[in-house]
Amino acid sequence: MDLAPYFMKYEALSAAADQVFERVKKQFPDCVRCKEECSDFCHALFDLTLIEALYMNEKFKARFTGEEREALLEKANRADRTIHKLKRQAYHSLQAGQSEDEILTALGAEKVRCPLLNDHDMCELYDHRPITCRLYGIPTSIGGKGRTCSLSKFEGGKAYPTVDIDKIHGRLQEISGELLRDIASANIKLADILMPLSMALMTEFDDAFMGIEKNSSEKESS
Repeated sequence: MDLAPYFMKYEALSAAADQVFERVKKQFPDCVRCKEECSDFCHALFDLTLIEALYMNEKFKARFTGEEREALLEKANRADRTIHKLKRQAYHSLQAGQSEDEILTALGAEKVRCPLLNDHDMCELYDHRPITCRLYGIPTSIGGKGRTCSLSKFEGGKAYPTVDIDKIHGRLQEISGELLRDIASANIKLADILMPLSMALMTEFDDAFMGIEKNSSEKESS
C-alpha cells in the first residue's frame, strides 16, 4: 500500500489544526496555559480514526527499533488492557440502564498514561502527535458540548472560537474511506473504526487487516 497520498491529506489537516491553535493562543494568551512538560491531556482517553492510527503506527516504527520499541510496546500493551477494561465496564453500565452522558462523564474522569509519554513528561512522537492532542488547550466541542483544558483560563458562559471535533473526525473518516476504496478493501466499514493510540501502536496493519484480497494468480499459487 502506498499511504503517502493519504498521509499528505492527513498532515494538511494536522497543519490546519496547528494554525487554529496558534491563532486562538495569540488571541487569548492569558487563557491558553500550555507549556513544555505539561502532560494534562496525556492521561486522557480518546480514540483515533483509521488514517490517524496508520500514520501513528508508521511514524512509531520508523522512529523506534529493537529494545526501545519493545519497551514502548509493552507500555502500550499495559495501557491498552486498562482501556479495554474501562470500556467493558462502560458497556455493562450502558446495558444496565445508565445514561450515555453519565457514562461519558465517568470515562472522561479516568486517567491512563499514554505509552508515548516518557519519564520527563515529554511526548516521544511530539512532532507526529494526533490532532486531538494538537488542539488540547483551546475550546473544542464534541457532540455539541463544549470542552477545554482543565488548566486553561477560558471562562464558562463566555463566547470563544471553538473547534468542532466532530467535523474533523468526519474529514478523517473521509480520508480513511478514500484509502479503503482505492485499495479495493473488502471491508469498507474500517473507515468507521476507532481505536486507542495504544492499540494503533501494536496493530499489524497488514493486507488481512486492511481487507485486501489476493488476486486470482496469487490464490492459485498459494
